[in-house]
Amino acid sequence: MVAHAEIRVVHRGGSKINFREPVITNDSRFLLCASGESVKVYSSSSEECVHDLQGHTDLVSGIVRNPSNHLQVYSCSADGTVRLWDFTDGILIKTFIIGYPIYSIYVSENHGGVVFVVVPMANDKSSELFQLVAVHLPRSEDQEVEARELSAVLCDVRPSGAASFGREGEYIAAAKGLQLEVFFFKKQKSYRFFLKPGNKKWAKNAFTCVSCHPKEDCIATGHEDGKIRLWRNFNQKKEYTYSTLHWHHGAVNTLQFTPEGTNLLSGGIESVLVQWRYTQETQMDFLPRLGGAITHIAVSPDGSLFCTSHSDNKITIIQSCVKVSAVIQGLVKGEGVRTNLMIDPRSKALVLNGKPGHLQFYSLHRDKLLYNLDIVQQEYIHEEGLDQFEVVRAAFDTRGDWLATVEERTQKGSELEINLKMWAYDEKTQSFVLNTTVTAPHDDQITAMCFSPSPETTMLVTISFDGHFKAWLLADNSDTTAEGASWSCDFVGGYHLLKPGCCCFSADGSLLAVGFQEVVTVWSPSWELLTTLSQPPGAIRDLCFGRLSCSKYLLGTSTKNQLCCWNLLTCSLEWSTPVDVSLLQADPLSENMAAFCSQSGCSDLFVFKPSEPLPLYSQRALCTGKVQHAVFAPRDQMLESCEEHAQWLNRSQLYFLTQHMDLMTFSTKSEEDRLLASSKRLMVDDSVAVTPFYLLLGKHRQQQEALTNPMAERIQLPQGSIAIKELLYTPAHVLPSASFLCSMFVRSLLISSSPAREEKEPVEEEMESEEEDSEGEAELRDARQDLGGSAAWGPGEELGAPALTKAQERELRRVKHFDHSWLSSLLEC
Repeated sequence: MVAHAEIRVVHRGGSKINFREPVITNDSRFLLCASGESVKVYSSSSEECVHDLQGHTDLVSGIVRNPSNHLQVYSCSADGTVRLWDFTDGILIKTFIIGYPIYSIYVSENHGGVVFVVVPMANDKSSELFQLVAVHLPRSEDQEVEARELSAVLCDVRPSGAASFGREGEYIAAAKGLQLEVFFFKKQKSYRFFLKPGNKKWAKNAFTCVSCHPKEDCIATGHEDGKIRLWRNFNQKKEYTYSTLHWHHGAVNTLQFTPEGTNLLSGGIESVLVQWRYTQETQMDFLPRLGGAITHIAVSPDGSLFCTSHSDNKITIIQSCVKVSAVIQGLVKGEGVRTNLMIDPRSKALVLNGKPGHLQFYSLHRDKLLYNLDIVQQEYIHEEGLDQFEVVRAAFDTRGDWLATVEERTQKGSELEINLKMWAYDEKTQSFVLNTTVTAPHDDQITAMCFSPSPETTMLVTISFDGHFKAWLLADNSDTTAEGASWSCDFVGGYHLLKPGCCCFSADGSLLAVGFQEVVTVWSPSWELLTTLSQPPGAIRDLCFGRLSCSKYLLGTSTKNQLCCWNLLTCSLEWSTPVDVSLLQADPLSENMAAFCSQSGCSDLFVFKPSEPLPLYSQRALCTGKVQHAVFAPRDQMLESCEEHAQWLNRSQLYFLTQHMDLMTFSTKSEEDRLLASSKRLMVDDSVAVTPFYLLLGKHRQQQEALTNPMAERIQLPQGSIAIKELLYTPAHVLPSASFLCSMFVRSLLISSSPAREEKEPVEEEMESEEEDSEGEAELRDARQDLGGSAAWGPGEELGAPALTKAQERELRRVKHFDHSWLSSLLEC
């Protein structure tokens, strides 16, 4: 339970892994990259995430290796801190508080105890002017240390990717716009070099990136026109020279020298890694078709491994510019998401547009792409102005057995091409297989579609600007796993030639609500129009039924900034409020609803129940711009929160996309503490990736050890045993030899397992000891007859003692058959 549940908006799952240049460790076994508010540690061979270094409270903006310890890295963040990590164990070693938002970090082996960071010239995140400063890290045993000793090095620099240390750390070069600035530390002097904007056609001389040669005085710069310039003699302002290399037809996004300086690597929009020979500039090697545009290049310290970051949120690991050895794929974020955000009922994965013509299935729990589903099934041609099919709509049924997609293409001078596809889930391949394709299902663009949650039938409803909504029904005798499954159009409906804009099923599938401009129509499963609901002026933009105890309510938003709630039992307006709701989302596991409202260029969030007048939670200025896509994802483990304003996060987690395509969610302090504790508790070997199979195998091994280890549940021996005391305290010269007493002593330590066997297998015990019981009873009868008693008398009647149980009788017989000859030999001695 949490006393104070503070809710924060955080990056968690699906963050950009191409935001900054990745880092390869000295042994080339691990790759580290910034991912939202954490640092991901990936295995370079298995592609699995080994550690998730969490601790920053804002976006991580840079990672560098610690020059004095190859097992440590520095990370910086917009939260104003620099943190030192042991990435092999996933442990935070120290936190240096700078006090300014940090956008990049650089280190040099020749500048011990100093890191160079890029901070705004004004202490404000909205500042557009940045400076490079040196931060002296104080030595202290405390885990949190204030590092306020800053010294300016360069002014007016780019926030990222435009600074590099030269040979032996003697100078640092930075590029911005048309200016290249080189600062010499010994001279404490900087030289600036300028390029002309370029009067020729297609000449764009602006700097895009910079990299310094590790062994010689040479600076390589990339430019918008695709050229690479190699600068020399720059220690004198008037005698500098440069040579030009040109292969890229677009801007050079990144440059990187190899550790020995023999090769120069470059990348750009062509998605080709180019390797230039430093001494033979006309010789080049190419590694093409790497995916999206290359944004960053990193090289391992030994030069055996390269990695490239790409615009499609991917990192490619390359072995010495020869072949691709591994690919780490993040959540693909294109220019826009047209399918909305969905949750796969089977895998609980986030589903949305991915690569062109594909749907991506992304695990939010593992923060990993599961697979891409090719919807269009046509080769995508990367050419501007070419009209190609795009996936614009998608929907799952409640069980995850069926997936419906809509793809469309608009060509100049021709009609709109639309395909409706039905995909059946295949248990063998664990993926969706195309079942039915409907060409031109509507005469105009499809604006929305949804499956009926009713378990009795499998039905899909689509609505279009052609003025109709259609119900597509799976045949009753069709098996989803059979090849004969067929879909057909069951009903076509409309309302006074109005164009429908949205639709929604009730939780039990008994009602269908379709919004026709300013009128809401409610239909029964037999396609009878039950009622119509009117509202204040404005077209209906979104409809949503209440859940559970609020199932009698229907909510809708309009283009005239109104949020309305109707009572379906009375068919009347329950309440309405003037608010510009850009998105209305219902939690499928509770009565809660989330309304994203747009106001003054920002988005506000209100979480409420339709039956209550006051919201459960509200947050102003959630993000800039409008929120157009959001989804409630069910939790694997339910949270426990006693704060009323945080209870709406107990069952589900709300994810939303900002206008900058950042996937955000909400986190409570209790959840962050639990994640931090679990990350500290999970200590695995460096080379072992934390996969679900590994976790399952580790749990199985623990269970096996608990069963096979006799010490785990061993019964404690009596500490005051008389026999043991006599054996330990009796003088050695009066005791028999140790070999003689060994077997007797060990036997005394053994614990009889007969009680346990009696509890677990009483039937077998009775069957095995049946003969012994008969023999024992005969012996007891003989003993009674010798004593002159009657055989019919029981032992309790003879001796006046309680009757013995069967277990006690078996123990008595065992003692009787025991060999006591060793005792007589002792007495004879």
